[in-house]
Amino acid sequence: MIIYNVTVNLDKTITKEWLEWIKEHIPQVLATGKFKEAKLTKVLVEDDEADTYSIQYRAHSREALDAYYAEDAERLKKDGLVRFADKMLAFRTELEIVDEFAVNFN
Repeated sequence: MIIYNVTVNLDKTITKEWLEWIKEHIPQVLATGKFKEAKLTKVLVEDDEADTYSIQYRAHSREALDAYYAEDAERLKKDGLVRFADKMLAFRTELEIVDEFAVNFN
């Protein structure tokens, strides 16, 4: 399983607007059918000027992620780049799930 992680560093002046936008953007990414779920998280670091968030999309497969890059990625990230480009920095990483563990109290 592959996680497509997008980490975004935002100027605090746009955080509220960006959060509203990303909550519309994530469902658009999921609607491509390439991912099974997404998590929006705030990175807990102290910074007076910037906020950092991570969006983790769980891809159905490596092939699904490759198809997302080929068919959807540029189109979907374009709006965010146009709206926030001068006040945000984003980088993307791919994570491979090696194993998963959960607590079971039954």
